Amino acid sequence: KKNPPAAPPPQPPPATTLAPRPAKHPRRSMTPRQESLPAFTPDTYSSDEDDRFFHSSRDEQADLFHAPDGTSARDGAEATAPGSGWTNGAIPPLSYQYALHPYTRSGRLSLYSHHRRWINFQSSWSRIGQSSTELDAVHSESSSGQSVLTGCLLEEAKTVRALVAQLCECFYRHGWATGTGGGVSIRVGGPKENRPYRVFVAPSGVQKEDMVGDDVFELDMDRNVVAPPKTPDLRQSACTPLWYVVYRHVPTAMCVIHTHSMHAQMATLLDPTEKATTLKITHLEMLKGVGNHSYDSVLEIPIIDNRPTEDLLASQLERVILKYPKCNAVLVRRHGVYVWGDSWEQAKAQCESFDYLFESAVKMKSMGLDCGLVPVSGTYREEEERNDGKERGVGREGDDETMQAEEKKEDVAATTAAPAFNGAASSDNQIDLRLATPTTIPLLPRDAKHLLLDIEGTTTSIAFVKDTLFPYVLTHLDDHVHNQMTNDEIIDTMVGLIKDVQSLNHDHPTKKELLNGTKDIPASLVQLLLNPIDDDNTTAILAYLRLQSETLSKMDQYKQNVLSLVQALMSHDVKGTTLKSLQGNMWKRGYHSGQLQGHVYSDFLPFLHWCRGPDPTTDAKTTQDAPAAPPVRISIYSSGSIAAQKLLFRHTPHGDLTSHFHSHFDTTTGNKKVSSSYEAIAEALGCGAKPEEVVFVSDAEEEVRAAREAGMVAVVAVRPGNGRLSERCKREFPVVRSLLQLCGAD
Repeated sequence: KKNPPAAPPPQPPPATTLAPRPAKHPRRSMTPRQESLPAFTPDTYSSDEDDRFFHSSRDEQADLFHAPDGTSARDGAEATAPGSGWTNGAIPPLSYQYALHPYTRSGRLSLYSHHRRWINFQSSWSRIGQSSTELDAVHSESSSGQSVLTGCLLEEAKTVRALVAQLCECFYRHGWATGTGGGVSIRVGGPKENRPYRVFVAPSGVQKEDMVGDDVFELDMDRNVVAPPKTPDLRQSACTPLWYVVYRHVPTAMCVIHTHSMHAQMATLLDPTEKATTLKITHLEMLKGVGNHSYDSVLEIPIIDNRPTEDLLASQLERVILKYPKCNAVLVRRHGVYVWGDSWEQAKAQCESFDYLFESAVKMKSMGLDCGLVPVSGTYREEEERNDGKERGVGREGDDETMQAEEKKEDVAATTAAPAFNGAASSDNQIDLRLATPTTIPLLPRDAKHLLLDIEGTTTSIAFVKDTLFPYVLTHLDDHVHNQMTNDEIIDTMVGLIKDVQSLNHDHPTKKELLNGTKDIPASLVQLLLNPIDDDNTTAILAYLRLQSETLSKMDQYKQNVLSLVQALMSHDVKGTTLKSLQGNMWKRGYHSGQLQGHVYSDFLPFLHWCRGPDPTTDAKTTQDAPAAPPVRISIYSSGSIAAQKLLFRHTPHGDLTSHFHSHFDTTTGNKKVSSSYEAIAEALGCGAKPEEVVFVSDAEEEVRAAREAGMVAVVAVRPGNGRLSERCKREFPVVRSLLQLCGAD
């Protein structure tokens, strides 16, 4: 009889299968879908379950929850090993009421009553607007509390590192830091806390939504690594050199944020030429959130050009930070934005406010609105409130006299200022930009078939001549005189410049400087200036000078005389005939070489198309019953020479525009401040008997008055940077902020 087979050895009971122990600091992207709390979700929550949980024993509470393998939360400590928790599908071994904050009513009440969602290392929450009331229009500083972790620098560093990671995740959710782009830097310590600064910077090439504190670098103010990240093989953010530029030049900055916001990038492209150096925004409520600005302020955000690597932006960033100290942000064209604040809370709030403004600017552009212009109506104005009070008789005794005195003072200041054309500097004329004119704006072609336009301050920026054309002449003058002009041209130019000086009044600063020895010029030139040159002796003087020029030393002296005279005349914006001819020749070379490009406002090209009228060969809507409006003839009248006018309009970002113009006039027709000049122009245009058929548009008050005296319809152009208008001018003349306001119907 065979022995029965031996029984197999007893097997130990199967061990409880546990999920692999996660890392100490789990990343969010590794988190499985939490399944341990099926009963406590927003859809299935009930107050009965809430009461049952908080009134049961600890063991009963633990039985409510099970690990993924079915074991109870009290079956072993392994389920709550380091690294487990919400993100790994198990409940930590702490009091369950805290773990259930997001799921139970009592937990949520506790969370939103006492616990902030953001990690912080300071004693109080940062309130934007220190030492101010809730009604202040402008906020500049935040009221952050002092660090409560200075006694344990390791704990402070751990907290700040985690905060950097939390901010990066937040900005990823906003769409500002996708594709590992963007970053955050936070600075702690400093003289206020009697300790050195420490700078925490995000790493490069790490998914921002998956960052942890162990990825963050800790540096000193010399960019030396104080504590490297625990995660190996990381590099500092490419933004690090730029963050340090901000910290060096903005001592109050304690946090710098860089985003690749789509709104910021598109805002840098609002200028189709991509040459704008700033983005101007005004009259939007969120201006209060960017610091140093109120609702009715004009915010100028500098724009710098992008480079292949971010460290190459440092010099540009440094320059604009010093130039625009009131702005807490810098845009990088086709790239993004840098924003800073005196606390991380302020930097975050300002970054959100800037992004709101960028989005508004882009959407306003799509609606045909300019975010940098003060709205003509629909917004509060102090002068309106003042006028309303005056009409109602509200106010203290003597207010009327004070207002009249202020208005008279404004009139005197505006009328005695230097004329804002041909080389005038850009002015602060915000009050004119928000003025609503009470006079009737003429419409073309209903009211007139001829339009006479000034250039500077009307079709072209008032600062274009001073900021672009004049510097070009002064920079290239020496080369032009020595290498581009013949000896005869130099002598003719010198004599012409002397006649320009002699035509000035005796008290003109240019004349006084040249004759009184203020300018360092040779005695021979002074002698020439003292001897009057007129039509009778010009030929003889030229012959004498050409004879003298046969010696090399004399010719060199003549060249130096030309340089000295040009510089003296341009220093006071003298519009001499010979000087303008010389400038025109130099600008011609600049335009042809591509070094110069004429500036015209964005409304000018569509305005020209309107004035030309529809093309009957292509416009099918032109019928016998509804004939096309006759074209408006556009002519130019500027103190710049006709040659210079044509050069400007021939070389614009929109190409050659000269075909749109009927005629050109300059000061050879007459002084622009004298009515006889406009009478002569009306005669040349065939409107001598009916000068009212001509509309003249200029930014200069004396010019529009002279045109009105000649019988023309005069309109004042108000552009950003134009000279201030007097109250009298604003009452008497229609005011337009865009030439498109003149476009009407027959």
